[in-house]
Amino acid sequence: MYDKELVRYIFEQILNAIKKIELRFRSISNAQDFIDSPEGTEKLDAICMMLIAIGESLKNIDKITEKKLLPNYPEIDWKGVKGLRDIISHHYFDIDSEEIFWVCKHQIQPLLLAIEKIIEDEK
Repeated sequence: MYDKELVRYIFEQILNAIKKIELRFRSISNAQDFIDSPEGTEKLDAICMMLIAIGESLKNIDKITEKKLLPNYPEIDWKGVKGLRDIISHHYFDIDSEEIFWVCKHQIQPLLLAIEKIIEDEK
């Protein structure tokens, strides 16, 4: 059995990171917005930092739960979320703003809903 309180705490941190991404992404209407201005680049950097934090936190969840919790929520590509963390961290200068835009536009909301469900289920 794993420390459910610790796991809930980590998921709350992930939820906060997702909300920061949503807030920072609001003014971005296309991938070019990330690279057309210093403000856009700052938003890209800040969003990438939160994506790294999310991926790293999910890796920690896997360690704590011996990889038994996340598979219960197959609607999310958990391996992909953790893999994105690795790509951003290790290949930062090769980040594709279009890919980050796509992730923010299409994958953050489903991730938010899954994390909220997990938090509720872990209570």
